[in-house]
Amino acid sequence: MIIVMDFGSQYTHLIARRIREFQVYSQILFPDITLDELKEIHVEGIIFSGGPASIYEEGAPTIRRDVWEYILEKRIPILGICYGLHLLATLFGGKVLTGKKKEYGVADVEILGKEEIFSGLDSHESVWMSHGDSVVVISHELSIIASSENCPITAFRHTQRDIYGLQWHPEVRHTVHGRKILENFIFNVCHAKPTWRISDFIDESVKRIESEVGKGKAVIALSGGVDSSVACVLAHRALHDNLYAIFVDHGLLRKNEAEKVRNIFSRMGINLAIIDASRQFLGRLEGITDPEEKRKVVGEEFIRVFEREAARLHAQFLIQGTIYPDVIESGTSRHSQTIKSHHNVGGLPASISLKIVEPLRELYKDEVRVVGRNLGLPPEIIDQHPFPGPGLSVRIIGEITEEKIRICREASAIVEEELEREGISTWQAFAVVLDERVVGVVGDQRKFGRIVALRIVESEDAMTANFVKLPWDILERISTRITNELPEVVSVAYFVSNKPPQTIEPC
Repeated sequence: MIIVMDFGSQYTHLIARRIREFQVYSQILFPDITLDELKEIHVEGIIFSGGPASIYEEGAPTIRRDVWEYILEKRIPILGICYGLHLLATLFGGKVLTGKKKEYGVADVEILGKEEIFSGLDSHESVWMSHGDSVVVISHELSIIASSENCPITAFRHTQRDIYGLQWHPEVRHTVHGRKILENFIFNVCHAKPTWRISDFIDESVKRIESEVGKGKAVIALSGGVDSSVACVLAHRALHDNLYAIFVDHGLLRKNEAEKVRNIFSRMGINLAIIDASRQFLGRLEGITDPEEKRKVVGEEFIRVFEREAARLHAQFLIQGTIYPDVIESGTSRHSQTIKSHHNVGGLPASISLKIVEPLRELYKDEVRVVGRNLGLPPEIIDQHPFPGPGLSVRIIGEITEEKIRICREASAIVEEELEREGISTWQAFAVVLDERVVGVVGDQRKFGRIVALRIVESEDAMTANFVKLPWDILERISTRITNELPEVVSVAYFVSNKPPQTIEPC
């Protein structure tokens, strides 16, 4: 396998996911792994991830000395990315300082010479940078292999070993030939073999669920979305009648969501209960405006409903459809920072009576879809737009009200209907209700009305996303329908920011 050492980067799991695209198994480990633990793993290569820390700060994450010596002794290939580059430079006696100019976005780098890791690349490459620190001095053991106007030491390699460092991020799509760089490292440098299959994951997951739950009973948090649906079918294969799917209507669902879930899953022979807990959730959310607090309130209320239902069914386990991006953005990696707390990870309450099982925790959204297709789930589940667990609460800016919920739900339905009519496929498309109001003119009269903003993006794995450049006539038709069919709305806006810097969900 290829190991990814996690130093807290938002892209750590994206690196692992990219490796799996080449059908090579990857595993994420933390830099405090012991020598005995490392010796138990057959390692063909190691990637040091990026991270938010500065290598020169006190307490900055690093690797154990005996582990480092073992890696050198065994001549295990290494690729350091961003913070990983800084760590490698420091381990070999170099120096890292705060850069004169920070770089966040696309940059042009010059490839110096012919290196195995750059095989097939041009002399100038467009790459994605995200750093404030830079390597300013390297030891005689290292040589510079790429440079840029702002960062003279953009990449280096060890003169005698298969050790490389890159300042940029090859794992993100914005690096034009990033996939090729990783492919070169995996196969040309590490000499790994493409033997990992998604079907292996299905078999292993079923066995893991059987092992964790045993002869006990489990409830699964079924939202009807891709992640929870795939987790539900996997769990049903493992547990059969000892699995109980609980769909919670928290009053913040998409239009006709509950009916769709009932129709699909009741046909699969899965024990299904639909719980109307809308008064419970909306009551707890009353007056709350902070999005992080909304997520945590929703997370806690979900758990309380599941605990109540589990007690009624004498179940001891809760199965969730948590996936990698949920874990990453919730900051549960040891050295990462929280972007937003997902209701099923960072939004969980401290006290939970159920044992949590997360069979999809190691997968990205596109991998989950592949698993779902292999499991035979219908297209209306597999190909639907992702929907956050906290529902419309995180698509409503400010306080949640019945009016805002209705506007958000109906406007989002209009967006999806119009895109479907035009045959336009997107990763995600929905409406956001802003807290501010603006003046409009309706029927020759002044009206102080609502603003709806549209978020429509393309993505592959939810780690990065680009806004969709819709034709003006389609945007105009969506806007006209929203203002005509929702009289409270007088203005429609469109988000034209990518991820990063904006996240896909507004809050």
